[in-house]
Amino acid sequence: MNELVTRVAENVGIDPATAEKAIGMMLGFLQREAAAGPVAKMIEAIPGAPEMVAKFNGEGTGGGGLLGGLLSAVGAGGGVMALGQQLMSQGLGMGEITALAKETIGYAKEKAGDETVDEVVASVPGLSQFV
Repeated sequence: MNELVTRVAENVGIDPATAEKAIGMMLGFLQREAAAGPVAKMIEAIPGAPEMVAKFNGEGTGGGGLLGGLLSAVGAGGGVMALGQQLMSQGLGMGEITALAKETIGYAKEKAGDETVDEVVASVPGLSQFV
């Protein structure tokens, strides 16, 4: 996982601690929102990803704050927008969030293969516009 954290930190221009937390939040989001089979295969293929998801899964990733909670209450779930709000709360701007998504998905494709990762992306409404 250090390889991905370093890659994101350098290419996105954020510090490694923020990169690690943001990647963990993104992977946790995918684990909750994407098709179960493909996302499990993808996360297992990324070295250290299962541990990172576990580390950050309960910290700021459960409901997207007030907005995510309200959206969940009305059945919308928050989805990609809730993830965006969570990442913004970590100090990331839209450009950084898009770069984070592209780097993380690109790395996942290197480890798990294009077909698996494309299935994951396709199973999450709205995600394809960011990657």
